[in-house]
Amino acid sequence: MAESDKRKASDLFIECLEQEGVEYIFGVPGEENLDFLDSLSRSKQIKLILTRHEQGAGFMAATYGRHTGKAGVCLSTLGPGATNFVTAAAYATLGGMPMLMITGQKPIKKSKQGRFQILDVVSMMQPITKYAHQMASSDNIPSRVREAFRIAEEEKPGAAHIELPEDIADEHTDSRPVPRSIVRRPTADVKSIVQAVDALQTAKRPVLVIGAGANRKMTSKMLSEFVEKTGIPFLTTQLGKGVIDERHPKFLGCAALSSGDFVHRAIEDADCIVNIGHDVIEKPPFFMHNDGTRDDRTVIHISTKTAEVDPVYFPHIEVIGDIANAMWQIKEAITPSPKWNFDSMLRFRAAEVEHTAKLAADERFPIFPPHAVQQVRDALPDDAIVCLDNGVYKLWFARGYCAMKPNTVLLDNALATMGAGLPSAMASAMVYPERKVFAVCGDGGFMMNSQEMETAVRLGLNLTVLILNDNAYGMIRWKQANMGFADFGLNYGNPDFVQYAQSYGANGYRVESAAHLKELLAHCRDTPGVHLIDCPVDYSENDRILNTEIKELSRAL
Repeated sequence: MAESDKRKASDLFIECLEQEGVEYIFGVPGEENLDFLDSLSRSKQIKLILTRHEQGAGFMAATYGRHTGKAGVCLSTLGPGATNFVTAAAYATLGGMPMLMITGQKPIKKSKQGRFQILDVVSMMQPITKYAHQMASSDNIPSRVREAFRIAEEEKPGAAHIELPEDIADEHTDSRPVPRSIVRRPTADVKSIVQAVDALQTAKRPVLVIGAGANRKMTSKMLSEFVEKTGIPFLTTQLGKGVIDERHPKFLGCAALSSGDFVHRAIEDADCIVNIGHDVIEKPPFFMHNDGTRDDRTVIHISTKTAEVDPVYFPHIEVIGDIANAMWQIKEAITPSPKWNFDSMLRFRAAEVEHTAKLAADERFPIFPPHAVQQVRDALPDDAIVCLDNGVYKLWFARGYCAMKPNTVLLDNALATMGAGLPSAMASAMVYPERKVFAVCGDGGFMMNSQEMETAVRLGLNLTVLILNDNAYGMIRWKQANMGFADFGLNYGNPDFVQYAQSYGANGYRVESAAHLKELLAHCRDTPGVHLIDCPVDYSENDRILNTEIKELSRAL
């Protein structure tokens, strides 16, 4: 082949990304990415989203993957740029979000810069990704890019990493992009379906537990149809929120607390638990016992992968394959049983709803967390997206926020990292520009990536950041008090958040009462642009309610 028919490796890399359907590359380029950046500048399809920190770029790419099922792509330079991706890689891999990180590197064939900025990034990424590879030859770019996307996107999705050294990016090659393949997930074995159906039909009080792996588009549809046909009640883990509309009369709640909540009483009442898309990354919503005491419950595990055996989880029946298809097969084969009785489960749920309603009606100032949750829900349309950062308010939202559609409550109950709330709201606003997007952050988590406010303003995004402000690392302070330790080492000061937002060209507001919060939420929802609401919050009763009152009330039923 004539030299003129060869193309530059970085151009080929961009062509491969285009072939994969990539729309955005989020990141902070460095000098080792300049060939790649030059090639990207000529792409008609892919837009560079320049962020203010690599971590923000990684969280945005992961959230893009969470919404679309297609790997989000992010870019950094070598050394410190690549190390800043580590938290985002763990976030994506633990949280089941497809993402590809592309990092630069010094020339590997002959470098004249000693060890300046050089780290073994591939080895660093290996334990926290599904795939990590250094490009040592431009001829292999197409196969390696295709492989990275395939691995990132297949169940369980996660992060992949490709290191593109400077000299490889500058090579010339006659390789061509490898087209995407069409893949169907295997369907569950018929005999396992029969076993599951038999167990359900002989049970008296079956229940569905919906976990992280069930949060996929088709699975949501099939599970909703299953509940409609059978009337079997369901509950969710934090990462299963919204898979079925939580306004459904058979919804039993979200297992946000580890134990002792009303929803745990409903699970204890069941004699057959169908655990759908269970992922050991989340704290188990129920415990199995293998200590000689009688545990008469049958546990059915429905997932794309077999159950990882654990001291508290060792299911009796496993249905392995595409979850949506498995639920469809079970739905077609099952006949609702006249022996089923869900009265006591539904009583536990009614007691929880009654308890939460009283808390949510408390209009004190600073704002009471359950009241803030209710205000946010009341202000937003069904398909609005709420992106939670990490803090004690996550428990209040998981328990009390009614999710009506899949992926409308983006919380992280896997890595549970602070700093992801704002970037994940930004990615959500880009994927769904027509929907209302709110980030809910503690003051601690917000400040970890607050510089991305500039990126949000520059991109012209429409989103609101609600900061629940207690001038402390409140979740850890709560645990500290809970464990009987003295209050130490967790309080700090904050900037004036209103002025801070304004300095970025965003709109800033400070809540002055419960009625004012309601007004501000409506105003921000209906006004385009980037908004920040500084909301003082009263966490003084978290411990009493979450650790004592709920447990006592649910136990008394």
